[in-house]
Amino acid sequence: MNKKKQDTLIVTAGRDPEANFGIVNPPVYHASTVLYPTLEAVKTRAQPVTYGRRGTPTTFALQDAIAELEGGYRTVLTSSGLSAVTTALLAHLKAGDHLLITDSAYQPSRNFCDNVLKRYGVDVEYYDPCIGAGIEKLLRPETAVVFTESPGSVTFEVQDLPAISEAAHRAGAIVMVDNTWASPLYFKPFEHGADLSIQAVTKYLCGHSDVMMGAITSTEAAWKETLADHGALGQCAGPDDIYLVLRGLRTLSVRLERHMETGLALARWLGKRPEVAQVIHPALPDHPDHAIWKRDFTGASGLFSIELRPCTEKALAAFLDDLELFGMGYSWGGFESLIIPQYPKKMRTATEWTAEGQILRLHAGLEDVDDLIADLEAGFERMGKAEG
Repeated sequence: MNKKKQDTLIVTAGRDPEANFGIVNPPVYHASTVLYPTLEAVKTRAQPVTYGRRGTPTTFALQDAIAELEGGYRTVLTSSGLSAVTTALLAHLKAGDHLLITDSAYQPSRNFCDNVLKRYGVDVEYYDPCIGAGIEKLLRPETAVVFTESPGSVTFEVQDLPAISEAAHRAGAIVMVDNTWASPLYFKPFEHGADLSIQAVTKYLCGHSDVMMGAITSTEAAWKETLADHGALGQCAGPDDIYLVLRGLRTLSVRLERHMETGLALARWLGKRPEVAQVIHPALPDHPDHAIWKRDFTGASGLFSIELRPCTEKALAAFLDDLELFGMGYSWGGFESLIIPQYPKKMRTATEWTAEGQILRLHAGLEDVDDLIADLEAGFERMGKAEG
């Protein structure tokens, strides 16, 4: 049979009904202890399931599905998206190494680098996310990892991953990418030079705001170190959560298409509002990195930001507090729409964020787009009245 197309893989990857009495979905194995039939089996661990923490057929089903969708060699699961970041970094860094990390990275990733990696002797340096091939000037003999996130959290810079990867590989460094925004559906990191791809499975792969999980997918060359430290750190995910992600994964294509369509509709509408100074969405033609996004990505998710024109705190609260459909909460990727204030000036060290207005990050959920627009419009009316 010819190579399956992506929408088919989303439905079929990680499934083997014939191995499970014809049952469509992989069974849920709850396990800690796994028995060995002989002393020789204990000594060699010559069986696929050795201990619950190291995975069961439930675990393997999701890992295989993610690896196939990402286009990587193999995948391991972790307890959260952040733990996927931290495990990947620890697996490929040691004291005395130099880490280059994008200045637009997810704030908890920065916190780990600044407060844990530095304490253990890793030299952490932040770089301009738009540096592209210019990263060559920052690479040193001791640079072990270049960490990318594309688009960047909150500010949505799209990184030139092929150019960064080419320079990093020439210098002997490996490249990691946080691929949560696009998911494996809309960006294939290994086709653009990545050595490790990190997913906050909590977000779009789950899709229902009820699971915490992360995933690290690796090339074959980077797999040994990745797997070893994943085991040494005791990382694992619970079987019921894995089952929920497997179930959510099967609808990723149809969900993400709706998130994209609604997000773009909201972004275009917001771009016409007098209260909005700018819309920060990579799929819009006026985004500074739109050309890179169009070259490397096949779609967009429902997450983007806007900058409001300067307003009072009272007016901002009037806008946000009584929104009916946009909840104020962290995370994203679920079926519900979200909006949350963000403060990128506090997150930057290598670059300066110069926008003066309040940044709001929005996640377009699966509600009717007209209802979402009406909710925001009512919020802007309240804002105007509060400004007086």
